[in-house]
Amino acid sequence: TSMEVVLHYRPHQRDLIKLQKFAEAAVKEFPIRQLPRFIPWFPNDLCRLPLKPKNRPPVISCEEAEELKQLSTPSECVTGSPAYDCTKNLLEFQSNVKHGQTLIQAQTVDRPFNLENQEEPPPNGKQKLKRSWSVSLPSPKLKEKILPLSQELQNNLERLKLHAFYRAKWTIEQSICNNQNLEDIWIKLNKLIKQNELPSCNATIQRSVGQIWIFCDILYCEYVRNILREKLSLTEKMNLLVHKFGIIFSL
Repeated sequence: TSMEVVLHYRPHQRDLIKLQKFAEAAVKEFPIRQLPRFIPWFPNDLCRLPLKPKNRPPVISCEEAEELKQLSTPSECVTGSPAYDCTKNLLEFQSNVKHGQTLIQAQTVDRPFNLENQEEPPPNGKQKLKRSWSVSLPSPKLKEKILPLSQELQNNLERLKLHAFYRAKWTIEQSICNNQNLEDIWIKLNKLIKQNELPSCNATIQRSVGQIWIFCDILYCEYVRNILREKLSLTEKMNLLVHKFGIIFSL
């Protein structure tokens, strides 16, 4: 079989012998090297794996899989993929904004996005606390004030085989607020957490169900309950819940 080769060269490269060698080298077949047989560095016997999982993988029923599929399905059908422009909402890339005004206008534009701050401030000038979470910092000063757990709670922990550092939850409802507003209780609770009076605590207000949840280690739960009763003037008993175990103690 014949093959036609077209060789392009620069005007100053007119050496016919060199051009011929370039053309011959271009059409010369590449040498083929025989690859060695692959030998894995690990044992490839599937019956004897070097590592085995401790537990079997979880099994999901067909009904649960169908429920998850319905939950993951978007409620609105999206037709087509919208064009992504990362500079669309940035004031720096808008033609009607000067360079010196960018920072000032960015501060004024960011405020409407916070839906909780759209209400007008109260006339007395005090801003109400609208956040939903509050987290305490560890304080070594409280260790001397915390007493050992009561015998009843210790017996419950031994019976349920729970460690003292399990997380538990106290629940505050409107019925035990002693004629106080739940939002006022939430503001007072945030001040207690901010002042590190509640060790290992983080709290959240569930406005949709009218409850405040206070999470803490079981080791400090009785001390936390006594502080809540004293500082927030709470009445009635409160139940201590642990995930998957339910109510384990009442105080």
